[in-house]
Amino acid sequence: MERVHNFNAGPAVLPEEVMREAQADFFNYKGMGLSVMEMSHRSKEYQAIIDETHAAIKRIYNIGDDYDVLFIQGGASMQFLMTPMNFATAEKEVNIIHTGVWSKKAIEQAKLIGKKVHIAASSEDKKFSYIPKGYELSDNPAYLHITTNNTIYGSEWHKDPEVPAGVPLIADASSDFMSRPMDVQRYSMIYAGAQKNVGPAGCVVVIVKKDYLNTIGEGLPSMLDYNTYAKNGSMYNTPPTFTIYMIGLVLKWIESFGGLDKVLQNNLTKAGYIYDAIDKSNGFYKGHVVAEDRSLMNITFRLPSEELEAQFISEAKNNGMIGLKGHRSTGGCRASTYNSLPLPAAKALSEFMVEFMKKNG
Repeated sequence: MERVHNFNAGPAVLPEEVMREAQADFFNYKGMGLSVMEMSHRSKEYQAIIDETHAAIKRIYNIGDDYDVLFIQGGASMQFLMTPMNFATAEKEVNIIHTGVWSKKAIEQAKLIGKKVHIAASSEDKKFSYIPKGYELSDNPAYLHITTNNTIYGSEWHKDPEVPAGVPLIADASSDFMSRPMDVQRYSMIYAGAQKNVGPAGCVVVIVKKDYLNTIGEGLPSMLDYNTYAKNGSMYNTPPTFTIYMIGLVLKWIESFGGLDKVLQNNLTKAGYIYDAIDKSNGFYKGHVVAEDRSLMNITFRLPSEELEAQFISEAKNNGMIGLKGHRSTGGCRASTYNSLPLPAAKALSEFMVEFMKKNG
């Protein structure tokens, strides 16, 4: 059976080479007579897998020994709780730049556990169609939190925000993690769900400054304390072993692709095909986000009517293109063009959009 062009927002497309390697190893990993899913996480063979995955993240982002890499379950949604629990205090407020659904959830979780929250900036006034160009911190910020890419609305930070000295910067980078070079040194912590760009669902990658971990107080529940993971090599309990193995394979694929500079160029080309079809449609397709803040990962657009949108999604599926329905909270259409989406898939969608407009415009 031929594989479809998969534009799902997550869990999302994985590289074909990765899928084939995992398939070959699935039943009998490297001649061991068992699958990675059956392997003890305390074995030397699995230790080698998680060690290499850890090392690959540091290589690709050029991270030094002043940072640690953690593998945590619970998704980014768990991080919305863990981050303020570990780093906000009674004296210091959570500061968040509000750019969509996921930052809203981060705000809600911080408030739920009794933390003070300050909205440093927001794009809610224009339905999250842009990235705020400035912000105002509270008097005593614990940290500034941003969502680097907004999966639902389709906006993305293309420049790291400047923060005053002494104010930690934290990013939820779930949907553009490893999609472009990133100046990790600007951040005290970055976290990302794996299921967009670097693997299947079930694991969050956390990159955190070791010195920042030293600011965490005592008395937290073990599984909600970043130091638990740091001190135990992410194996205080049984980690998501197969997901981490798959992340390792995707990272190997990224390195073989030529690293993040090459990945970015490929992502620019893919997004360019689709945005070009939108921009040349004379308003038949209308993008949600202002041009300068458009995401390279999640391209959101509307058609002249909901009926046409339903027809577009249906006909696209008949042409081997799936996952183009917009998020249930916003409607419309969305094409997710993560790292692993092949270039021909984006080109095929662009060509389909042109033909669909000719027939229905």
